[in-house]
Amino acid sequence: MAFFFKKRPHMPLDPYEDRPSRLFLFWQRQKMILRRLSIVILVTVLLAGAGWLAWLSLGGHAFTNALTERFAQLDPLRIRHIIITGRHLTDESDVLEALGTGLDHSLFGFSVEDARKRLDKLPFIEHSTVERHLPDTVLITLEEKHPIAIWQIDGHFILINQKGDNVSQQELTAGNRSAFRKLPLVVGAGANLEAASLLGLLDHYPDINSHVLAFIRIGQRRWNILMKNGTTLLLPEGAEAAALERLHSYQTTFQLLDRPLKSIDMRLPDRMVIHPEVPNTEQETPSPPTPSPSVEH
Repeated sequence: MAFFFKKRPHMPLDPYEDRPSRLFLFWQRQKMILRRLSIVILVTVLLAGAGWLAWLSLGGHAFTNALTERFAQLDPLRIRHIIITGRHLTDESDVLEALGTGLDHSLFGFSVEDARKRLDKLPFIEHSTVERHLPDTVLITLEEKHPIAIWQIDGHFILINQKGDNVSQQELTAGNRSAFRKLPLVVGAGANLEAASLLGLLDHYPDINSHVLAFIRIGQRRWNILMKNGTTLLLPEGAEAAALERLHSYQTTFQLLDRPLKSIDMRLPDRMVIHPEVPNTEQETPSPPTPSPSVEH
């Protein structure tokens, strides 16, 4: 009796028929290596990007400046003229310092925008523009504020206009010495509101005005004027014009403000009380620092 076995299609007769080929195994290994390599590359790129960003935040600006300076050395265009327009109160030296460059420097070796920002921080500047004009000129155009005085209140120094309003968002500091040379100083509560009228009166008496150091508002009622030599002038309430006219007469005749006086009291309309400076006959001692103008209450 004959038996016939039917070959199953899924069962190979050769026991090694289902084993993967060598080429297949080789590509499988390569895929695994490539996958790991791609992960390493990705991590490396991410770390490099993070390091680049950190470098930019810490030292990239310096590197950019170095490139700019290098380019400036190769730049044949040099500054031969710096033209400033609109300057009245601002010192020319302050403008040139804020510009950040100078004659014979590279025309493209500085930042116009950075120069403009520095100029706008100067106390009298409202707005500024900086332009390069080929082949050798830098043009600076200034728009200044119009302050009439510096108002000292509670230890702060503020630029004020005719109405007594603040004309600048920033306060003056010791670094703004030119501002204190250009404008009168008014001190005390309410001094900003009454400064314009008194300063207008002093314009008629330059011989008095040239001696003034500060105007001090007393009790929001009247003025004391502190002179550069330390003399204090006490003005009457509401009668400043008449008192200044009398003082002008005495200054013309006797050079009163050039004398070593402690005070000149003009609060009474019919007389002037003068207190001479008492000479110090004691052993000379180191003098204390000059105090700021004080306000009498």
